[in-house]
Amino acid sequence: MKKLFFAVAILFLLYSCGEKTNFSVSGTINGAGGKMIYLNELKVGSQIPVDSVEVSNKGQFELKGNATEPTFYLLKFNDNNFVTLLLDSTEQATVTGSYKNLPSDYTVKGSLGSKLVKELNTHYTDVKHQLDSLKNLFNTHKGDAAYDSERKQWNDEYVALKNKHAAYLKKFVMEHPFSLSSVMALYQKWDDGNFIVQDLHTMKVAASALSAMYPNSSQVKALHSNTLDIMRQQNNQKMTQLIKQKGQNSPNITLPNPEGKDVSLSSMRGKYVLVQFWAGQNRDSRVMNPVLVANYKKYHPKGFDIYQVSIDTSRTAWLNAIQQDHLTWTNVGDMKGSVQAVRNYNIQTIPYNYLLGKDGSILAKNLMGPALNNTLQKYLK
Repeated sequence: MKKLFFAVAILFLLYSCGEKTNFSVSGTINGAGGKMIYLNELKVGSQIPVDSVEVSNKGQFELKGNATEPTFYLLKFNDNNFVTLLLDSTEQATVTGSYKNLPSDYTVKGSLGSKLVKELNTHYTDVKHQLDSLKNLFNTHKGDAAYDSERKQWNDEYVALKNKHAAYLKKFVMEHPFSLSSVMALYQKWDDGNFIVQDLHTMKVAASALSAMYPNSSQVKALHSNTLDIMRQQNNQKMTQLIKQKGQNSPNITLPNPEGKDVSLSSMRGKYVLVQFWAGQNRDSRVMNPVLVANYKKYHPKGFDIYQVSIDTSRTAWLNAIQQDHLTWTNVGDMKGSVQAVRNYNIQTIPYNYLLGKDGSILAKNLMGPALNNTLQKYLK
């Protein structure tokens, strides 16, 4: 947790300087000296060249690009030798591996999204190998005297493996609803071309959460379209309406308040809630607090509340800021960086916020200055 908090803190410093740095991908690929390596942005059905470079004799390379939000890329030598990365605008990813077995033999550091993508691919590859092994048993033991009983046992194992992997993917999506890696989880298919995850609730959660975060992403739009296609295939008119319904797409948070009592975000359902991430030692957060105070006084009587999540590690700094800035709403934090909440809400900089509707649906994000008042006025006339 300390390492993750340190990484997040570095991002805060970068953003406080007012500039977003370009991302980079560097590393060492053994056996690739003298070969060209390419970085292509991955679109739905196409690729866009971003950068390329000749790998040094020592196998080293560095590529750069620009991104305003997490984006999929292929790091490739050719169409059969590549890895998929999910890079954000400020990340400096490091990839190491071997040229002969790059897709299966590589590591990536400095990019959480890319690590999640690798986790998904590794899990899928392992399951595929196990399924292929069972298929071979079906074909090579047809003449055995006990084939019928063995076949049933292998078939049960085959179905169990597929169900287990589908459950893993559904759990992955629910644990990472704001990460575009969830799109890749939902895009995984079996050999027959069918999507592995066809659970509409899981797909709806991902489509809703990611649409709120990245409405212009081609992958998110495709996910929404695929979800509707599956609904149409099932010919279920009621479920077709599900994807269009607004509802809870915000992960719950449960953290202690200054008195040490756990307070859950879900306990505030029925109100318009601003989930505000901040730190008592962060200057920009302190500048934002008077704006929150003014809006709280104006709109609290109309059903508005604030759930403020601290990423502080100093309890003294946190409590002093609450007192000095006159913050009378719900304030929570574990004084360890509130890492899980930061992960779940994909927080890259502070202050940052989400405005939730009465049902927990995300109505807006990153409302700063007059934008907060204007949005609250729209919903709380």
